[in-house]
Amino acid sequence: MTDKAIDFIKHNEVSLWTLFWSYLKIGSTAFGGFMALISVVQNYLVEKKKLLTNDDMLDGISLASILPGPIAVNVVTYTGYRIRGIPGAIVCFIAVILPSFFLILGLSYAYFTFGNIPSVNNIFMGFIPAVAAIIVVAAVNLGKKSLIGVSQYSISVVSMSLLIFVGGFYTTVSIIVLSGLVGYLLYRNKEEIIPASSQSTSDEKNLKQPSTALVAFLLTIPAIIAGILKFQTLISVKLLTVFSGMSLMLFGGGFVFIPMIQEVVVDSYGWLSHGEFIDGIALGQVTPGPIVLSATFIGYKVAGILGATTATIGAFVPPAIVMLICTSYLEKIKTSNFIQPVLKGIRCGVIGMIAAASYVVVSTAEQNIISMLIFISTLIMLFRFKVEVIFLIPLSGLVGYFYY
Repeated sequence: MTDKAIDFIKHNEVSLWTLFWSYLKIGSTAFGGFMALISVVQNYLVEKKKLLTNDDMLDGISLASILPGPIAVNVVTYTGYRIRGIPGAIVCFIAVILPSFFLILGLSYAYFTFGNIPSVNNIFMGFIPAVAAIIVVAAVNLGKKSLIGVSQYSISVVSMSLLIFVGGFYTTVSIIVLSGLVGYLLYRNKEEIIPASSQSTSDEKNLKQPSTALVAFLLTIPAIIAGILKFQTLISVKLLTVFSGMSLMLFGGGFVFIPMIQEVVVDSYGWLSHGEFIDGIALGQVTPGPIVLSATFIGYKVAGILGATTATIGAFVPPAIVMLICTSYLEKIKTSNFIQPVLKGIRCGVIGMIAAASYVVVSTAEQNIISMLIFISTLIMLFRFKVEVIFLIPLSGLVGYFYY
């Protein structure tokens, strides 16, 4: 049996239930922003389970960075598709969102019933240094396995510096574009760049799941939405369409979403007051999910649980569909002599972006001995003892709760 066939069988032995349960745990503990969630996913899939390669992860992050929608959830959708095709993408997408969705739902009920937000700030201050350590470990592991030579390290260092000292959406896009250009110029005459092992799963999967399967899945989306809205009022339809439209214009991360959503839900439709909007954004930041989950809070205010559901579907499903379509094309073209060196350069840039994210997270932590101890302890637990991330984050939250 060829290595190609062995890889294909190995991936298909992963049950959908295993994926669902694993991503449900990840979605329950990945506090700290989109790069924290991506780092936890990388730790699980690449370091622990060996289901994907570093190159697979870097390709997904690169693609998600230039497409609309919440980057982390798009990466999760990508990884599910790479492991188990469309069913895997759907399962991972749902599982990683569910914990934060229900948490936001419960907090929204408490907020609109009792008029305050439960205090979670102390716990969150404990999360931050642990999250920073997790991102550092992800950057180091990816760098050790993907960066070779001065040129590749240089691309990563320059990318990290640009993101730290300049930052912003346009800088992120520029890093992706320039890294790809430099990669093409440096590596276009090299021999095989992407190892055959990192392509085998995708090639077999495309044979197993032709593009017609993707089309069939997309055709079911209107039916699913119609079923959800069958007994709903016009306001639910409006929530769905408004958030679907905004999600497809969301480039550059969740914080870009804030001014856009404020203009629509506060100034245009008057669904929330300015104070309620600010509180909704705050709730989105203290949950393990992306800040875009503030859509759940808004939907709940407008139309209760069903409004929260339709708003959440609108905020996440359209970008995920775009990600799936682009992933299917990526897997078909990434073996070309033109695309290979471009992806090689982009991967180096993405590693630098991940390293920059750890710096940004560290800078937001409380500057005291407890934060330093949490950070160092998390590094030791990950590097030396290979402790599961899902245990470290809750533990750091408890330390923060009792200390602060």
